[in-house]
Amino acid sequence: MKPGPAGPYENGVGIVAAQEHHSPLEQFRIEHIGGHLSLGGYDISFNNSALWMLIAVAAITVFMLIGIRKQAVVPGRWQALVEFLYDFVANMLKENVGSEGRKYFPWVFSIFMFVLFCNLFGLLPKSFTVTSHIIVTFALAMMVFLIVTAIGFIRHGFHFLSFFVPKGAPVWLLPLMIPIEVISYFIRPMSLSVRLFANMVAGHVMLVVLGSFVLPLGLAGAYISGIVPVAAITAIIGLEFLIACLQAYVFTILTCIYLNDAVHMHH
Repeated sequence: MKPGPAGPYENGVGIVAAQEHHSPLEQFRIEHIGGHLSLGGYDISFNNSALWMLIAVAAITVFMLIGIRKQAVVPGRWQALVEFLYDFVANMLKENVGSEGRKYFPWVFSIFMFVLFCNLFGLLPKSFTVTSHIIVTFALAMMVFLIVTAIGFIRHGFHFLSFFVPKGAPVWLLPLMIPIEVISYFIRPMSLSVRLFANMVAGHVMLVVLGSFVLPLGLAGAYISGIVPVAAITAIIGLEFLIACLQAYVFTILTCIYLNDAVHMHH
């Protein structure tokens, strides 16, 4: 009797071929919502990235309104969390900029909350990680760069240009030092944006890659082996949560440091 063809899962052979493969980078794909729109040759379509930005802004608004609604002397958990985030950013600004940074608190706090919520929402199933796109993080970084530079010129006028002249440097070294200082200043938006973008992309790619190991191992009968990827995914999700919070902190504290340079011109 002629043996029939081997099943696709016999002895685990053909499991990988039977699975529907997707690139780990597909989770970052921009998708239009409600059709394609263009204006003057530019694509102005509403997409999933814009949707999750609006969701983040709406969630921040609701979160803050609920937290400050009662303002009890003995705060509840929600109010305590809002006050913790408020004090956290306020202390960060005070430690890095001083009392003069108080006037910039609403702007810095808004940056922190937006980056934090966008990072955290990216961990939800079927969500979209807004900060995984370099164009978004670069736009945020460029906003910080332009506003900080404007503050520097408004407060100090053209004397702000002396920021690019290192104090105590010999005169004969200035032709070399000044271009280096100018380049390092203008590279700030790129370094600020790439740091956030790279960390978000790397973590989410790791989650997808490890997640792709679980189902094939289970179908192959390697239930014990499947525990390892599941445990790894759980650990990485916890790590990604910490990274999401840490990157919001890093982005904000660098904003405070740049703001301090513009306000006090410390060098």
